Amino acid sequence: MDQKMQFFRALVCVLGIAGIVVWHLQGRARPTARLIVQIAFFASMTAALAHSDLNPFRYDRTDLDGAQTLLVAAKTLWWVHLSWAVIGFVRLYLVLDGRPREARLIQDLVVAVVYLGVLLSILAFVFGVPIGGLLATSGVIAIILGLALQSTLGDVFSGIALTLGRPYVLGDWICLSDGTEGRVVSSNWRSTHLLTAAHNLVVLPNSVLAKVGLTNISQPDENHQIIVSVRVAPTRMPHMIVDVMQAVLESCNAIVKQPAPIVGLVGIDASAITVELQFRVTSPAQRGPARNEVIDLVYRHCRANGVQLALPAGSLLIKNPGRSDPQHAVAPAQDLIDAIPIFSNLSQEERDTLAAAATPRSFAAGAEIVREGRSLESLMMIKNGVVAMKSGGVEIARLAPGDFFGEDGLLAGMKEKHDLHAVTRLTVYEVDQAAFAPLLSKRPEIAEDLAIHLAQREAIGASSELPANQRERRKLDLLHAIRSIFRSQRESAKS
Repeated sequence: MDQKMQFFRALVCVLGIAGIVVWHLQGRARPTARLIVQIAFFASMTAALAHSDLNPFRYDRTDLDGAQTLLVAAKTLWWVHLSWAVIGFVRLYLVLDGRPREARLIQDLVVAVVYLGVLLSILAFVFGVPIGGLLATSGVIAIILGLALQSTLGDVFSGIALTLGRPYVLGDWICLSDGTEGRVVSSNWRSTHLLTAAHNLVVLPNSVLAKVGLTNISQPDENHQIIVSVRVAPTRMPHMIVDVMQAVLESCNAIVKQPAPIVGLVGIDASAITVELQFRVTSPAQRGPARNEVIDLVYRHCRANGVQLALPAGSLLIKNPGRSDPQHAVAPAQDLIDAIPIFSNLSQEERDTLAAAATPRSFAAGAEIVREGRSLESLMMIKNGVVAMKSGGVEIARLAPGDFFGEDGLLAGMKEKHDLHAVTRLTVYEVDQAAFAPLLSKRPEIAEDLAIHLAQREAIGASSELPANQRERRKLDLLHAIRSIFRSQRESAKS
């Protein structure tokens, strides 16, 4: 009888070791097969243990050293395989749909409880350690460790709370009440890592993150509002200033058009009318470019409509009666030409000549300026108003005061690649080819600048239908056509 018991105990040890080897050979890539193999080995060990007349939930002792060693090994391996079988079920079937972080956290907690329970069971039922005294002693040790590891434990439990509360997920852009902001790139039991806009990695303990106010910019999406405050001199009626600022937002390409941006009057006194421009951007990375474009457009639209920006509050202002007259604030063609960078290298005489050749032209809001596939026969410089560029019925960009269009049709006879419509009431200054050709003959570098401008305008908007190589070809075609005009003019002059 003793030999039979020894045989089954040895069989339990052999099955336990074989199960460990096969369990490792299965690998983590096959969790279901691994669990089936684990259950098969555990069931075989349980049957062999029953035949050896061993109760794994009872402490047994023998006087023979070899038999005691075999007994301890058999029970220990049985408890280890029991824990692995339970953990296999937990890893495979304890799943929260759509919440992998929470599921992983709960799995880790259950696995920790299983390992702790198995460890105590081995101590009690295999080695005969009195668990009651051990728990009392471990309680004192736990208090000492808790005081020593108070900060670390605070981070761990805060990490659990943050994971279950889900104020953010990996990839979200968050902003803290102390001004720290960045994208969440990793999160563990102790800390959360943020990648800031300056490309620095900020490590925040979970206990700190759980205490501060947190704004998740990525939820429900990354669209969020920006407010730009503008102080305008009270030389125009407030509703006219609102119209000008609304045109600023309508001509901006870097902001979200839906929901529509808002212009709000927030204050007025003897020195200024304060206006807030409220608009949204698609992501935190667009805040800088959008704010830059809005400020640039504020200047351009104010200059085009004779609206003066106010000095900062408390500044000493010596009033010039002539400048406060709205009639003096209207920007003529000369001012518009001076503001366009392409004409910055012209002499004053050349600018005067170009300004004299420019004739004003107006379009009502919604009017069609040119249809795609047709060509303009003049260069049009926007004095005030907003122009929308559409391709295939889809708007891809907007033009504001200081922009111009029509250069490809004027100089090279090319057809427009976009539909152009007036968004608001529009005033442009028009220069035809007869007035522009002598200037190109004297200043050929302007042709290069116009070609570059055309290529840049083709690239505006993410919906531009032309790839980079085709835009470059259009620039070269325009340059070739302009040079052909120069050659024909020189040949005519020689003849």
